[in-house]
Amino acid sequence: MLVCSCNYITDKEIRETIIELLDQDCWQLIVPAKVYHAMSKRGRCCGCFPNVVDIIIQTTEDYHARRHSTEAEIFDFMSRLKKFHEENRRADIERRQKSHRAA
Repeated sequence: MLVCSCNYITDKEIRETIIELLDQDCWQLIVPAKVYHAMSKRGRCCGCFPNVVDIIIQTTEDYHARRHSTEAEIFDFMSRLKKFHEENRRADIERRQKSHRAA
């Protein structure tokens, strides 16, 4: 599935990049900018970033489930990541002007 139409990036490419980053350090905080940098791309309109965050969360959960990480390690990391995601979604919604309409 095409996630980023500006750079023509699929969810498969994003997942592969996330797994490569996790193989380097499985407890690092991965954000969309880090994923794009690893792919030698950059966010243009950044409208795909919320979807990329969702892919990061799902891929990280799957990675640690396969790795047999302890529940305490997974819960702590994922709760921090989800909190970060929610804070940034709220900030994005607050920045949107009422007169702004998507085409």
